[in-house]
Amino acid sequence: MIISLKEGKLLCFVNMLSSRFFNKGNSGKKMSLVTVSFVTFGVLIIISCVFFLNYNNCSFAILEPRLNHQNNEIVWKPKGDNKNLTYTESWLKCEQNKTAANIAGFNSLPGHIKDFLYYRHCRHFPMLLDLPDKCGGPEGSADVFLLLVIKSLPKNYNRREVLRNTWAKERLQNGVWIRRIFISGTQDSGFEEMTLNNLLEIEHLKYKDILQWDFHDTFYNLTLKQMLFLEWMERNCPHVRFMLNGDDDVFANTDNMVEYLKNLENNDGSKHLFAGHLVKNVGPIRDPDSKYYIPVQVYKSESYPLYCSGGGFLLSGYTARTIYNMSHSIVLLPIDDVYMAMCLEKAGLHPESHSGIKALGLQIPDKNADPYDPCFYREILLVHRFLSVHMLVMWHHLHNPQLNCSLSTKM
Repeated sequence: MIISLKEGKLLCFVNMLSSRFFNKGNSGKKMSLVTVSFVTFGVLIIISCVFFLNYNNCSFAILEPRLNHQNNEIVWKPKGDNKNLTYTESWLKCEQNKTAANIAGFNSLPGHIKDFLYYRHCRHFPMLLDLPDKCGGPEGSADVFLLLVIKSLPKNYNRREVLRNTWAKERLQNGVWIRRIFISGTQDSGFEEMTLNNLLEIEHLKYKDILQWDFHDTFYNLTLKQMLFLEWMERNCPHVRFMLNGDDDVFANTDNMVEYLKNLENNDGSKHLFAGHLVKNVGPIRDPDSKYYIPVQVYKSESYPLYCSGGGFLLSGYTARTIYNMSHSIVLLPIDDVYMAMCLEKAGLHPESHSGIKALGLQIPDKNADPYDPCFYREILLVHRFLSVHMLVMWHHLHNPQLNCSLSTKM
């Protein structure tokens, strides 16, 4: 938390007042530590009342955080009846780290890499759209069995609409709740950015399923987006059992996911789980023309830890919280799936492979077969890179009670 000038003056005043009061006495001796603590607490209450409330209306209240969407701040409001009591916690706008320019070879880097290094330390951005009660509040979040966390650019309206009506539909499935959240930043600039922000706001009001932060939503900010979500989850949905983290162009058989997760042995979300398509024995791509270009100025090692492809993976609430806690001491890396693996590694945990998660697409054994035959997809958990039209048709085919699959079309 960054303390404002007004709060700084307040603390200085309290310190000066308490110091003089504590060191005075008829006996010339200092007051006991216990007495000092009580007096300090009382002084703070009185001055807080003067500054933040009406002097005559000062009272105690249990405060809870509520984000102010218009400013980069958290407003603390009471849970009780005293609605006048508020306290604002704010942070300054993140400034460019100009010392990044001193890194060897900095001037030879592409502009987007320079920008990443300039602002790599920035981890807090104001929320434009929030859903603090999405999981029923922190206490009620344990009732959410599977939270679908879907990365989506503001412009991808059509994809979101299809998902809302297919595999990402919020529902009670096999006795447990599935909830849905799209996470997004901002896109483009000027009038186009305003239009896209308005689009998300309209969707947000209608569906209550969008989280948006005020940062530029690019490939190199995917890790930032993930960490912002985990910070939000820690505050609003800390007891969610499991999560699917994926892109908005994946086809996820969430019916199968619920069945798989419910059948896990001795794991109700309170133990480690991070399952997907494993990628091993690879390192950073040093080709400046590659989308995945990572120069030594960003990541020095020539190898990545074992990780799950970021198209889509399943994780427990326990593992999500662990990743978030580890992230505080690990500098950001643009490749989000690798960064999560770095956090797991620091915690002594590892991802695991699941044969039903096809993050690189589904390989059909028969070249003459229909690649979208629903029987190929009936038992899988997830397939990456699906067009919206195929997704809608596939979901309806899989839920057709008349679907009859021969052995030749089962994966």
